[in-house]
Amino acid sequence: MPTLYQLEGCPHCERVADRLAELAVDYDSVWVDALHSERDEVKRISGQREVPVLVDEAYGVTMAESDRIVEFLETTYA
Repeated sequence: MPTLYQLEGCPHCERVADRLAELAVDYDSVWVDALHSERDEVKRISGQREVPVLVDEAYGVTMAESDRIVEFLETTYA
């Protein structure tokens, strides 16, 4: 099951979450702190502090940037 690291009110995060819902993909949400300096878990898993970040261990994928994530979801789950 994929994990989506996201921030409340983030339009890029909402875009990814909406696409996951449209594709009926179950996923875990990890809500991150609004302060970049507090996003240590995001930094640890992805090497940067921006969200959204999708981790899909079934496919060995950790990625950021909503366009790339949505493209991955469409090619993998559609």
